[in-house]
Amino acid sequence: MLKISAMETLISRGIIDSYFGKLKSCLQLDAAIVGGGPSGIVAAYYLAKGGYKVALLDRKLSPGGGMWGGAMMFNDIVVQEEAMPIVQELALSYRPYGEGCYIVDSVHATAGLLYQATKAGATVFNCYSVEDVVYKQGRVGGVVVNWTPVLREGLHVDPLTLLSTTVLDATGHDCEIARTVARKNGVRLNTPTGGVAGEMSMDAAEGERTTVENTKEIYPGLFVSGMAANGVSGSFRMGPIFGGMLMSGRKVAGLMAQAIDAARKG
Repeated sequence: MLKISAMETLISRGIIDSYFGKLKSCLQLDAAIVGGGPSGIVAAYYLAKGGYKVALLDRKLSPGGGMWGGAMMFNDIVVQEEAMPIVQELALSYRPYGEGCYIVDSVHATAGLLYQATKAGATVFNCYSVEDVVYKQGRVGGVVVNWTPVLREGLHVDPLTLLSTTVLDATGHDCEIARTVARKNGVRLNTPTGGVAGEMSMDAAEGERTTVENTKEIYPGLFVSGMAANGVSGSFRMGPIFGGMLMSGRKVAGLMAQAIDAARKG
């Protein structure tokens, strides 16, 4: 039996060796996903399932975005018929409710999405904030990361970088990565205004439709999904219905996979 002091060293060494091995393996990525809400997690799942090297970075201790809380902390969400193939593929439990709608427990759904994404091979880094992007030759080529507590405390600590062929802004309502790219580099985005148009008030049906419609590449190497897609294009919020988020994540994974494959071909 190990001595107590040796056991404590073993625990610390195991975590340090494992973590830094994981971080080193993600210094060059196919896809860097910023924001661990449902669209980002679903994108990570489909990209990892397709064999791409993908890391998801979320500033919170518990990735999952707004899905954890359901509606006003009533921990249930609604998913419409169109998104049910994704729910079924990811083995989430559900029950019918009303015409073309289903109820899903929000805690079960969020945990299930994270489980399936990591099982497929995606790497999740929690407590990471993305404070900037890598910008080379007119395209986004990675992310600049720091610990969330460092930024919250206002400490002057330099960041690290993760290079990536594609970057996904899945930061939700604030569209943080898109704003940073436009502001710091003086470029026009592929949006109606050339910048971040800003989110409109709630229209659930229209918001669900346009979440998927607005999911796209908005600048070379930079993609948007979920509420960030609606935020950059000036469309509506939709509240605690999540089918559009799931479908947006699946769509953007396909678009990013095409861009990665094209980059590999040169």
